[in-house]
Amino acid sequence: MTSPLAKGRYVARFAASPADVAAAQRLRHLCFFEQAGRPARPGRLDADAFDARCHHVLVEDRRTAQLVCCFRLLPLTDGAEIGHSYSAQYYELSALADFAGPMVEMGRFCIHPDARDADVLRVAWGAMTRYVDDHKVELLFGCSSFRGTEAAAYLDAFDMLAARHIAPRRWLPRIKAPQVIRFAERLRTDPDRRAALLRMPPLLKTYLTMGGWVSDHAVVDTDLDTLHVFTGLEIGAIPPARARALRMVAG
Repeated sequence: MTSPLAKGRYVARFAASPADVAAAQRLRHLCFFEQAGRPARPGRLDADAFDARCHHVLVEDRRTAQLVCCFRLLPLTDGAEIGHSYSAQYYELSALADFAGPMVEMGRFCIHPDARDADVLRVAWGAMTRYVDDHKVELLFGCSSFRGTEAAAYLDAFDMLAARHIAPRRWLPRIKAPQVIRFAERLRTDPDRRAALLRMPPLLKTYLTMGGWVSDHAVVDTDLDTLHVFTGLEIGAIPPARARALRMVAG
């Protein structure tokens, strides 16, 4: 995404200054800490060492200039660099070390709690699509988070993931984190699809509609008070109709 992407009311662009990055960190803090009732971090900023290595994408309301969505992108030349990703802190990703093409990790995706317009997510994915096309990315990956650490609230969602969306064996992430939910081992025979989708994060649902896959376990992240699953999307596997729709937004 070499230039801003404007669609309707919203525009997506790269952060161009430390102030832009700080705005993204404030929105992340609002979504991941304040909205979740977590103790505030210094300066009410959600910041870590990965921020300096990432491109930050901001989606703003053109009428008010309010930041409504943000995420960050960590480009990797190929799977040999997978150990330098944020996700590698929580998942044993050696299987992906053999992935030969360019990759990008998308992280810290969040939407302002007052932004309920579906076009926000649409523009965010349009910006991601343009970046993927511009850089010839072949694998998009990251952690998709469920709020809270009580697995019982998400059993239908985990059952659906286990039944339909586990990663191909050749790429399957292994357990590394000390606390995990091995949801693929406790699959019920008839997950409630409607209940599953209601409890599933919007970002994860979008990944899955494009052919994405997940780890066979969720990591218990007590720092962010979430359960998250490793999520991968091989760009070449996206259904053609879905790819065309994304490129129409990105164009």
